[in-house]
Amino acid sequence: MAKKTVLLTGISGFIGLHIAKQLLDQGFHVRGSIRNMKKAQSIKKTLEKASTNVSELSFVELDLTSDEGWDNAAEGCNYVMHVASPFAAAEPKHEDEMIKPAVEGTLRALRAARKAGVKRVVLTSSAMTMMATMKSGTIGPDDWADTNAKDIGTYAKSKTLAEQAAWQFIEKHDSAMELVSVHPGGVFGPALGDDISGQSMSMIDQMLRGKVPMLANVAIPMVDVRDVANVHVQAMTHDKTAGQRIIASRPEAIHLRQIAKVLKEHGYKGPSTRVAPNLIIRIMSLFDSEAKGMLGFLDMNISADNSKARELFNWAPRPFPETVLDAAKSIKKIQENP
Repeated sequence: MAKKTVLLTGISGFIGLHIAKQLLDQGFHVRGSIRNMKKAQSIKKTLEKASTNVSELSFVELDLTSDEGWDNAAEGCNYVMHVASPFAAAEPKHEDEMIKPAVEGTLRALRAARKAGVKRVVLTSSAMTMMATMKSGTIGPDDWADTNAKDIGTYAKSKTLAEQAAWQFIEKHDSAMELVSVHPGGVFGPALGDDISGQSMSMIDQMLRGKVPMLANVAIPMVDVRDVANVHVQAMTHDKTAGQRIIASRPEAIHLRQIAKVLKEHGYKGPSTRVAPNLIIRIMSLFDSEAKGMLGFLDMNISADNSKARELFNWAPRPFPETVLDAAKSIKKIQENP
């Protein structure tokens, strides 16, 4: 029987590498999209180091902002896993710098998938598309962030608009192609490669270096990257996931202070458990674009209803301390061998 082929966009990212590993370990052929073919060798090496057989891995060069190559990339694929999305914790000078590639890249992936007769597209969305404009309560699959709210961060807005565009595309084209969206909370855990530039990993990196004297008052659902990858793979093949928005996260609200606490309890000297008064973050936001990116999160205390993932799949997120400690271990290794 011929191997099933998955086009995986954003393979070089934190989540993308873990998804690639799980797909390859389960016998799929993975066609990973990268912006520059020069990255191919290092991605192969990273996966090999993680004991993955890369004989069924190939690469295509794609850019979220260009039409070039998408149709060829999706041709002959059974599934498309669209993970790539522009991300920065800092607020951009203009929101379109993040929103345009997010929305247009998603539509490029869907158009190419439809043209190629792909059975199902799995879209990496975010819990942000549900909770970005809430302060407390529990998010569920029917919730949507208000993209017109004045304090919504650009990243959350870009993810929400991209996901809305995806569902509208499916509705409009009424094709046989199915869509599933996966919604992780804050994603932590071990890095497969040496790129820890994503917000969650760089935050732990800074904590370990003692460069985060105070933490924002934020408690949101969080999750292990390995559990997120697992939900993606199951969402792709399970017969009851078409048309679903699936929350991939631990259910409880986890305060940033709890991350620092776990690290300190296990002998890491750098982290501080002090919580910053909101006023300090508001003042910093006047001249620091990363602090500005935090404003919408201040005083958030949000839980998540992850019952759909638990009911549909054989899935239970791992304990959060394990996630934090595995993240710290992999970051320490990178810090020591830059």
